[in-house]
Amino acid sequence: MGGHFQEFEDEYLEAMYSYYENDPELLVRTGEIARTLQVSPASATEMIQRLASKGLVNYIPYKGASLTELGLSVGMQMKRRHRLAEVLLEKLPFFGNVHETACRLEHAIDDDLEIALSLLLNQPNIDPSGRPIPPARDDLATVIETHASVLRPMSSISNNCEGEIRMMVVSETGMKSLSDIGVSIGTHVKKINGRWQTSEGAYFEISERLAEKILLRC
Repeated sequence: MGGHFQEFEDEYLEAMYSYYENDPELLVRTGEIARTLQVSPASATEMIQRLASKGLVNYIPYKGASLTELGLSVGMQMKRRHRLAEVLLEKLPFFGNVHETACRLEHAIDDDLEIALSLLLNQPNIDPSGRPIPPARDDLATVIETHASVLRPMSSISNNCEGEIRMMVVSETGMKSLSDIGVSIGTHVKKINGRWQTSEGAYFEISERLAEKILLRC
């Protein structure tokens, strides 16, 4: 149950962050939070009081709540992971509800996966709807920037640059198709005049969309 409670808390803090994005000084009434999360006013009040006891929100009865510095950090992180998940789903052959699926995925994204997604997606600043993606926590941002200098999507590689394929986020069919042309994890490739060449000298072509899903160690 602890895990479920953590998810509930994260949902509230993420919702509070949405209000913060629009007006950092706003006191959000529990009734408004209840409508946003489609829960009863009593449940919303209980959870806000719970979050206040943990130092995550400032709560003034009958007036509303706002995020503390700690709550802001958690809410921002959850919103970042949600929007990174939406960017990922838009790049996959995914035909479901992007928003609802991202709501589930965000809770499964830990620090390591957030770093990997940031690198794989080439550190996006906006989600598919054009909303800004909040910045990573300072400690994660440092790791991302460090690795970004060596791990880059193939789509961002310039002519005469080369590297080793370290990650591919493609379907099983896509993996087989790439393998059939001699491209897999560990393959060394180089971009020459807009074309790709393996270390064995074989040329191959891939779409820009596919190139976005393959990370090279440069």
